[in-house]
Amino acid sequence: MIPVTEFRYLAETKPGYRILKPWWDVFNDYLSIVMLMIAVFGGTLQITQDKMICLPCKRAVNDDICEARTTPNTLELKGVQNELDRQQYSYIDAVCYESTLHWFAKYFPYLVLFHTLIFLACSNFWFKFPRTSSKLEHFVSILLKCFNSPWTTRALSETVVEERDSKPLEKINGAMDQKTSTTSKDVEASVPILQQTRSKIEQGIMDKKEGEQAKALFEKVKKFRIHVEEGDIIHRLYIRQTIIKVIMFLVIISYAGYYVFFIRFNVMCAVETEKVTGYSTFICAHPLATLFKILASFYISLVVMYGVISVYTLCWMLRRSLTRYSFESIREDSRYSDIPDLKNDFAFMLHMTDQYDPLYSKRFAVFLSEVSENKLRQLNLNNEWTLEKLRQHITKNPQEKLELHLCMLSGVPETVFDLVELEGLKLEFIPDVTIPPIIAKLSNLRELWLYHTPAKIESAALIFLREKLKSLHIKFTDIKEIPLWIYSLKNLSEFYLTGNLSADNSRHIVLDGLRELKRLKVLRLKSNLCKLPQVVIDLSAHLLKLSVNNDGTKLTVLNNVKKMVNLSELELVRCDLEPIPTPIFSLHNLQEINLKDNNLKTMDDMITIQELRRLVCLKLWYNQIACIPPWIGNLNNLERLYLNRNKIEELPSQLFSCLRLRLLDLSHNNLTSIPANVGLLHNLQYFAVTANRIETLPMELFQCRKLCTLLLGNNCIETLSSRVGELSGLTQLELRGNNLDCLPVELSQCRLLERSGLVVENKLFNTLPPEVKEQLLGVEKESVKISQMNEH
Repeated sequence: MIPVTEFRYLAETKPGYRILKPWWDVFNDYLSIVMLMIAVFGGTLQITQDKMICLPCKRAVNDDICEARTTPNTLELKGVQNELDRQQYSYIDAVCYESTLHWFAKYFPYLVLFHTLIFLACSNFWFKFPRTSSKLEHFVSILLKCFNSPWTTRALSETVVEERDSKPLEKINGAMDQKTSTTSKDVEASVPILQQTRSKIEQGIMDKKEGEQAKALFEKVKKFRIHVEEGDIIHRLYIRQTIIKVIMFLVIISYAGYYVFFIRFNVMCAVETEKVTGYSTFICAHPLATLFKILASFYISLVVMYGVISVYTLCWMLRRSLTRYSFESIREDSRYSDIPDLKNDFAFMLHMTDQYDPLYSKRFAVFLSEVSENKLRQLNLNNEWTLEKLRQHITKNPQEKLELHLCMLSGVPETVFDLVELEGLKLEFIPDVTIPPIIAKLSNLRELWLYHTPAKIESAALIFLREKLKSLHIKFTDIKEIPLWIYSLKNLSEFYLTGNLSADNSRHIVLDGLRELKRLKVLRLKSNLCKLPQVVIDLSAHLLKLSVNNDGTKLTVLNNVKKMVNLSELELVRCDLEPIPTPIFSLHNLQEINLKDNNLKTMDDMITIQELRRLVCLKLWYNQIACIPPWIGNLNNLERLYLNRNKIEELPSQLFSCLRLRLLDLSHNNLTSIPANVGLLHNLQYFAVTANRIETLPMELFQCRKLCTLLLGNNCIETLSSRVGELSGLTQLELRGNNLDCLPVELSQCRLLERSGLVVENKLFNTLPPEVKEQLLGVEKESVKISQMNEH
């Protein structure tokens, strides 16, 4: 039961509960207060005033009339002598009040008090019931914070972004249900759009604390919506308490309207007190009868008003679907067309709020819009990632190009587009990205990475990227992360795609758009394909480099690869090629072949590779090859040969007939010796035999005067010939992990060799004479100075 003081506190001092009280509840509350005043007033009168006043009646004509007996001899009657004392009168008054006065007249104030408390309880029970009070309190708290939030005022008062006075900018969202042809058509935009910078709201600077508070509000609204939309207990409870009020109204009217006529001023009372008082009939007066009758009539009229309003409330609730709430009007009047409709208790509470003031719902809707949340997120992001902070994250790639890597942000800061020197932009794990027209400020941008970043793009931005972008890298988990607008990048020359493409046919459909890339030269696919997609073969007219990393899945069908006659580089990595498909050796323009990690055990089925006269690089690393066939010497133009990470035990002499070899990597094999024919490789610059079982080095090795890198670590070498000094161009020498006792002093003749390039144990390095050590250290210091000068 809610006390009067607490009720007034709920109704008058807490703004939240006023928000949830429609006009009829407020009106009924005031009626209840008046009823309560009637009860208090009537009860006070009944306590302070005499309840009954009774006098003896010598002769009762009927139940309501008492007459005195008169005689003819009586000429003047001056009064009736009853001869009763005060205690007898008080006793008679009390007995007649309890036994004769009608119960409605007797308990009227208490009935009014009882009914009023029930009405008050029914009106406020949903504020106190544990399963509803917490939701209501939470809703009120969030609603008031949203209403007073600076972000709400800003969002409702700002002008439309990019002003919808013209045709809205087209966005290509990359949805999978769109046809590829949609993305290939021209998307035109006017020049002023390209010059547009930011929306007005984003130009303003919002206080960081206010931004964080608004961000927290968005999260609270999301969680509260999920929690409240699960059920409709508040709606059902409100209907039930309204039904109870209607029933109470009918009950009170039905009996109070009838019993009000039993409130009388004159009451005849029969009491068996004749032996004590000498009288058995008394006539009594009820002093409060007239006032109670007026109060009862007024009370009944209040109950009628209360009941009519309750019936209206019940009809309003039954006639309308209060468990559905639509923001259609707000969506039409504002930019936030994505505001969702609500259901169950969330919808009901907003319906009740609308009865108080629709402005609350309108301002609250701002925090239900993803568009609004994205704008706030973007604004906070711009404030956090200043231009100076972004410049600190710019790095140089191996090609000396300036790149910026942004990972796991809520969006792309607009300050990024002020970095006009950027040549590459890498976006990773950014869930919501829309590339704006101001990307046109990045005039040097040529490379873009979208790693698990489903990006949308505006038409003006697409026009810019279509002209400027040369290289695109995409990594995805879900096929829907691949934006279809990429297939309209007509000047794209390099495309790198990483993700699962073998689950169903729809994953191959997404590759069909590659046919639109008429200038594509390089294609890299890292996936798990069972066969090469036909669209890749269709690119043969202009494709120069094809790389497939199949992540261990067997690539079975490769017969159609022979149609790609213009290929100069072919990489088939981890494709489980056993045996090697011979059609790849019919591509006579191939200059480089990479068959890394394909579980190859022999090279015998590669004999037709001799026909590739332009082949300069062959990579057979990370396989199980045990023997190198003699025909390897027929690859006269071969310049780089990678045979590391195999099981090779012996090197054929024919290998050293490849006189143009500049790089030979035989590390991590089972070699025990190096043939003397190695001296024939006069062009050799890089030679690696790390992690073998070599014990001695042939003297002919030091005839390779162009050697810059010599890697001999983790072998069984016991001595290093003094002829190593003949390798004057040596910049890197690895000797760690051998059985050497000392180093030759002739290392001082290797003028380009630095201490950092000499990979040996410190103990072994200390065997060198001090002047040799100083020379190696001095060369290193000199190179550091030169590099610092070049940087400045």
